[in-house]
Amino acid sequence: MRRDTFLKTLAALAATGALPMAAHAAGPNVKMMLPANPGGGWDTTGRALGKSLIESGAASTVMFDNKGGAAGAIGLAQFVNGSKGDPNAMMVMGAVMLGGIITGKPPVNLSQATPLARLTSEYNVFVLPANSPFKTMGDVVAQLKKDPGSVKWGGGSRGSTEHIAAAMLAREVGVDPSKINYVAFRGGGEATAAILGGNVTVGGSGLSEFSEYINTGKMRAIAVTSAARLKGSDIPTMKEQGFNVEIGNWRGVYGAPGITPDQRKALIDMIVKATKHASWAEALKKNDWTPALLTGAEFEKFVDDEFASLRATMAKSGMI
Repeated sequence: MRRDTFLKTLAALAATGALPMAAHAAGPNVKMMLPANPGGGWDTTGRALGKSLIESGAASTVMFDNKGGAAGAIGLAQFVNGSKGDPNAMMVMGAVMLGGIITGKPPVNLSQATPLARLTSEYNVFVLPANSPFKTMGDVVAQLKKDPGSVKWGGGSRGSTEHIAAAMLAREVGVDPSKINYVAFRGGGEATAAILGGNVTVGGSGLSEFSEYINTGKMRAIAVTSAARLKGSDIPTMKEQGFNVEIGNWRGVYGAPGITPDQRKALIDMIVKATKHASWAEALKKNDWTPALLTGAEFEKFVDDEFASLRATMAKSGMI
């Protein structure tokens, strides 16, 4: 093939988005475990990070593997057992996984993998289907007090931050947290479908997963679990409605078990480079994520502290 023809072919491929990822950079080929079904927060986070890794030149390709269920424990098990010593393997995780490990006690533990970085933080929002007879969290609480089982809460896996928030609310208003009728979905996509279909009374998740439906009137936001109202949002906090419930969510990345300190540093450097790229800034804005980069030993300590904090909160709320 003549050189000018080859260049024209490359240009045409680039214009259609068919250009191989490796043409963007000469970085490593990353394998990213997404321990959730498509459509949820971990899936969205991982794919946004993958895009930024490629576009920043930190990686040549990123291959995704979705393995949902058990608050990420199924994906974690596959990652721990199948990626030992792999310097190019990553796994998205977050506060939900910690809660799931505390409640589910899976045979594998997060401590077997390698902490790399916290990426984002956000708070949970509780929503009602658009046609719900309830209008406020106060209405939901009144029904919860009357008949706890009649209020069906929908959200992520057992031990997720929205599950913990629901248990905290029950305890706060004098309802036995064990009587909470909580429906755990395998991913944000499933939970969203259940809420839109009116199959649950209340839905909970990160604001980023529901914002599209709140803005179009398909869901009614009734409370957020932050200490103060979120910037640019008119969703009332739990606290301002008289319920002392505050809990945050965050997402991060782990590396494979058994990698060397130098390999760990290389992965962290890749992530930092990706988070400085314009495509990551676009993802933060689009999904209403708050940047919360924390790497290496500091992130490892943060996770240890979070385990202790969540365990105490869950014990106090009667979940464990």
